[in-house]
Amino acid sequence: MTRPLRLLLVDDSLMDRHLAEEVFAEYAQLCTVTTVASGQAALDAMLGAQSELPDVVLLDINMPGLSGFEVLRAMKEHPQLVRIPVVMLTTSSHDQDITQAYTLHASSYLIKRMNFQDFVAQVEGFLEFWTKVRLTSWPEGAPS
Repeated sequence: MTRPLRLLLVDDSLMDRHLAEEVFAEYAQLCTVTTVASGQAALDAMLGAQSELPDVVLLDINMPGLSGFEVLRAMKEHPQLVRIPVVMLTTSSHDQDITQAYTLHASSYLIKRMNFQDFVAQVEGFLEFWTKVRLTSWPEGAPS
């Protein structure tokens, strides 16, 4: 059996992190979720000596300190993190944000659903997609 998908959610909103934790907990057989409140905390979590790399990063754009775009850029420039898929999960539907995300090699761009049921459906679709399309060759050091 395939191990659960390891997700890292990066969002400065405590309420959004708790909501995501609650929704993803319903799918614990499919995934494990680690949440962090800042871009720097995300990079620290992935680059720590004993870190398990996530299979997918869910990344908010608008955060104090390092923005989601800065985190995405840093990941794509780092040899240990470059192949980790990054899904931008944000409230921004601005064309320039979407363009910038894909220019920086985001794998996907999801606009957060504000309605709880819509967000649950969004999570279900996300998990269905990412559990089916797992990379066959994970980044160095990531157990399969």
